[in-house]
Amino acid sequence: MATAAKAVKGSTYTYEGKDSQGRKTTGEINTASVALAKAQLRKKGINTTKIKKKAKPLFVSKKPIKSSDITVFTRQLATMMKAGVPLMQSFEIVAEGLDNPSMAELVLEIRDDVAGGTSLADSIRRHPSHFDSLFCSLIEAGEQSGSLETMLDRVALYKEKSELVRKKIKKAMTYPMAVIAVAVIVTGILLIYVVPQFAATFNAFGAELPAITLFVVAASEFMQTWTLAMIIGVVLFVVAFNQARARSKPFSDGVDRVLLKAPLISNIIYQSVMARFSRTLSTTFAAGVPLVESLDSVAGAAGNDVYYRAINKIRDDVTSGNSLNGSIKATDLFPNLLIQMVAIGEESGALDDMLAKVADHYEAEVDDAVDNLTSLMEPLIMAVLGVVVGVLLLAMYMPIFTIGSAI
Repeated sequence: MATAAKAVKGSTYTYEGKDSQGRKTTGEINTASVALAKAQLRKKGINTTKIKKKAKPLFVSKKPIKSSDITVFTRQLATMMKAGVPLMQSFEIVAEGLDNPSMAELVLEIRDDVAGGTSLADSIRRHPSHFDSLFCSLIEAGEQSGSLETMLDRVALYKEKSELVRKKIKKAMTYPMAVIAVAVIVTGILLIYVVPQFAATFNAFGAELPAITLFVVAASEFMQTWTLAMIIGVVLFVVAFNQARARSKPFSDGVDRVLLKAPLISNIIYQSVMARFSRTLSTTFAAGVPLVESLDSVAGAAGNDVYYRAINKIRDDVTSGNSLNGSIKATDLFPNLLIQMVAIGEESGALDDMLAKVADHYEAEVDDAVDNLTSLMEPLIMAVLGVVVGVLLLAMYMPIFTIGSAI
């Protein structure tokens, strides 16, 4: 199996030759060296006359690996192993079926590490940008307990649930932003290219213009002068904002606090945090990960710095001997439903089941909140667009009516 792994990672060679019947044949072969390529071709009955290493393209743009790619990989690997397919062969089957070449390459790298004697958990830990500590901890727990197939299924379910919530939130944000962007672009085109044509016509008549027309003409002149500067300013602001949030902890904390109080989206963010908290803690606890270590993973998966600090406080309180539900209640950041369900779970010894039910509830709440937001935003955006277009039309046609009546 190790030899096969090396063959996949070898170079690609192009060859020309003749088959056993003397017919000319050409093709490509992936192997470790020219000598090995010739030997493999001889076994196929091909006598090579020319063989050389295939040149690599100068500019190779790799497709980035997304969270959804990791989710698909985890589910497919779990399915292969539950079907009784050996781990090494599962890696190869999954890699062949992936649409993203970068993800397929990553899977083969992990396969090679495992084939060399490294555990699966340690192999994926070598790729921290794609597999977080929670993912690695759960896989390690599965390997140690001898239930890797079951654990992969749990991890796949967790990733699928998390990805579904993320897609719902992205959907809620994408539609309004896209409509607003189109509105801004259309308005900009009207102000820069259309309004000046009307303004030139009005100036030729020398008539006194209404106030609304003067305002729109002034806006048009401003846009013509400062459009480039405004675009550069917006780009710089976005870059500076992202850099500040990535590099400054106080700034990132402030943004997360604002988002938790922002109109329209605060409820979605709050419920998504509750869903992630419940789902992550349920998954890790069911996997046999100690509670304190589970809370470390939950804090990292919270997705909000306010709750990151709160969960770390819960972990410290639990370490000191306090109950989980009491520690959660002391933060004043979690809903009574979650606190009561955790209390019931602790008393009954079914904490993972109770948390899974809470996660299902808040994931459904996120679905409803996203649908409600979309339903609210559609007429609101249309109304705003109608007002903007109406003002522009009114400003351009009022002088025409005035001049027409004067004539």
